[in-house]
Amino acid sequence: MVVLMATAQRVIDINSDVGESFGAWRMGYDERTLVSVTSANIACGFHAGDPTTMRETVRTAARLNVSCGAHPGYPDLVGFGRRDMAVSPEEAAADLAYQVGALWAITRAEGVQLRHVKPHGALYNRAARDHALALALAHAVRSLDLELVLVGLAGSQMEQAASEAGIPFAGEAFADRAYNPDGSLVSRARPGSVIEDPATVARRAVSIALEGSIETYDGGRINLAAHTICVHGDTEQAAQIAHAVKEAVLAAGIRIEPLWEIV
Repeated sequence: MVVLMATAQRVIDINSDVGESFGAWRMGYDERTLVSVTSANIACGFHAGDPTTMRETVRTAARLNVSCGAHPGYPDLVGFGRRDMAVSPEEAAADLAYQVGALWAITRAEGVQLRHVKPHGALYNRAARDHALALALAHAVRSLDLELVLVGLAGSQMEQAASEAGIPFAGEAFADRAYNPDGSLVSRARPGSVIEDPATVARRAVSIALEGSIETYDGGRINLAAHTICVHGDTEQAAQIAHAVKEAVLAAGIRIEPLWEIV
């Protein structure tokens, strides 16, 4: 993975993965989290989410003036989309189109414009390093709507694929996840891979937005050209973390705008 050098960002988007409940199973604190972000990545039914949850999440995001995007994943409800699967690039592209299409229908019915697509979990991580998969996903997004922004790991294969497909790309950084020295995310199986202290996450977010860099798992530092910072919505502290990140970023003099207005 190539990690791009970056200049300091004076404008940044804050996004969160939401709408990840399913039936009677409730996940996250969506409304409390969405108050503090500018873009919502809404699960589309494969790793989490169902039609009613999708509609409710779109309505909540619209009411809070939060930009809506699709969060398609592997067909893996049991594993929450975090298990790698033997899915070909062609199958993954069809799965993405199917999921984005479902959410697009709901946003259209609610009078909301769908702005971006961010793959979820294991699909996201594989596309970050697998160029063939990344390119298939990028072309799938392009075939749906040339104005949709593809969101992916900053400096990864997804960025190159979006460029080749001729679609806008938003480089993403994670203030609440630990990084390897090569710019990839530390496996969730390792202790400390998910950072849950709001103050620590907020400090890391300011570093990303203001300095274009972040510390790594081994104590080093890497540069990140990020347009958007993710705050995961499935942690117990999600709402507090999102609020802390927003307040810290604003206090540092950084403007917060939805990602489709930045790229």
